[in-house]
Amino acid sequence: MTTIGETQPAKHQEVGHKSLLQSDVLYQYILETSVYPREPQPMKELREVTAKHPWNLMTTSADEGQFLNMLLKLINAKNTMEIGVYTGYSLLSTALALPDDGKILALDINRENYEIGLPIIEKAGVAHKIDFREGPALPLLDQMVDDVNFHGSFDFIFVDADKDNYLNYHKRLINLVKIGGVIGYDNTLWNGSLVAPPDAPLRKYVRYYRDFVLELNKALAADSRVEICQLPVGDGITLCRRVC
Repeated sequence: MTTIGETQPAKHQEVGHKSLLQSDVLYQYILETSVYPREPQPMKELREVTAKHPWNLMTTSADEGQFLNMLLKLINAKNTMEIGVYTGYSLLSTALALPDDGKILALDINRENYEIGLPIIEKAGVAHKIDFREGPALPLLDQMVDDVNFHGSFDFIFVDADKDNYLNYHKRLINLVKIGGVIGYDNTLWNGSLVAPPDAPLRKYVRYYRDFVLELNKALAADSRVEICQLPVGDGITLCRRVC
């Protein structure tokens, strides 16, 4: 018999295993008690399809998807943006949370991955809310910053893309999110590596991006234009509420 706190192989490890909880058993309890029973069928279907993709660790975890869905409803979001889409799990979570006339500007460099989830998104009846743009986000963001009509026009922006550009995104997004609106940065605890000793054995990509994430966290903490809350959900998500 396994007791809480014991280490054992966990069923959630096949995809989106990003929890920083020390107990896999406790994380599995959260998923099976609070997340999976309430997960909309289209999101379950997309999660299972994504699990078969070779890059499945890029997906948003199911508990984080549930959190984003709740957050968007709490702030009554209507006009949103997502930078980094992958197969669209967090995008679908957002689309399901928005009202029927809500909009999501979805930016990603890879349309092929997005099209894996698109049939499920269409079947869920929310594809009309999504404006997908393929290509690097920064050039488009620069165009939007140059157009005052876009200033303060977004209720919520979710960033889950190239970590070495997070600060570059922030410099632009702070102008595009409305006062009282929220920017969410994903992976801000970065596999728990932020507190690892310098000689810790880390995967190459984890070590490479760690300094960028550390720099982002330091900059957000010092940015008086936002209130912040860093949560240990998934791989860490930092919420920034624009105050001025």
